[in-house]
Amino acid sequence: MAESEEASVLFIGNATVLIRYGGFTLLTDPNFLHRGQRAYLGYGLTTRRRTDPALEIDDLPPLDAVVLSHMHGDHWDRVARRGLDKDVPILTTRQAARRLKRQGFHQARGLDTWEDHRLQRGGRTLRVTAVPARHAPGPVRSLLPPVMGSMLEFCREDRVEMRMYISGDTLMTRELQGIPRRYPDIDVGIVHLGGTRILGMFMVTMDGAQGAEWVNLMNPRAVIPIHYDDYEAFASPLGDFRQEVEQAGLAERVYYLARGQRLNLPVRARRDEQAWIAAGGPARGLDREEPWG
Repeated sequence: MAESEEASVLFIGNATVLIRYGGFTLLTDPNFLHRGQRAYLGYGLTTRRRTDPALEIDDLPPLDAVVLSHMHGDHWDRVARRGLDKDVPILTTRQAARRLKRQGFHQARGLDTWEDHRLQRGGRTLRVTAVPARHAPGPVRSLLPPVMGSMLEFCREDRVEMRMYISGDTLMTRELQGIPRRYPDIDVGIVHLGGTRILGMFMVTMDGAQGAEWVNLMNPRAVIPIHYDDYEAFASPLGDFRQEVEQAGLAERVYYLARGQRLNLPVRARRDEQAWIAAGGPARGLDREEPWG
């Protein structure tokens, strides 16, 4: 079992989280723009950030890898491009890897769906597998970059100690049904929400209802919602998701992290609900730490 100080998920903002487990340190979808700055989405589209990240890029610890779901400006921004170590491995889609290599990140590794990449540290292995994700419906999909979800399996010898699934920017589609068939035992699910709309018309990330459907399908023991209020393009607030999971009887497994808060791993039984409410947290309890830094 990993020590508590090495085993946590820290929510930095948007889709950016810092994951520590089994001696590995990972960063997802690095986005360090500040409030008021614009993220570029291609085809002249932009969206303005509403919040500040909990950490600056210079505050990060040494990284073993970056897991990048896709190449959009709210997931890989100009701050990350300038500030991250050019030698850090970046596990992402093939299209994003080609662009990253042109930017000087020569350790970028593109993965096809169901392809994995392994990192070794001492007697431990981290296996990162690209899993299905679909960023847009129908022909709109061709206007957006390819996206992947990520299954992270932290292993000691040949035994999986902890399995974490990061949805990436996706909608609920038939392709996602293959994930729980291959991985029926998921410890932590990190779900991208927001009901993001482009051109004010096309929804390209899950809203609250689809997020609850995702939780029901994937059935992780613990769920961390992210990617829901940091940009103007988001149309479905976190309250939509909270309402849907409560109505579906799934609320007990959801852990709501404010930017700068972390959840220790593995997720244990919830503390007394009233004690957590008294501490200022959302209903249903959360085994959390104070803001990091």
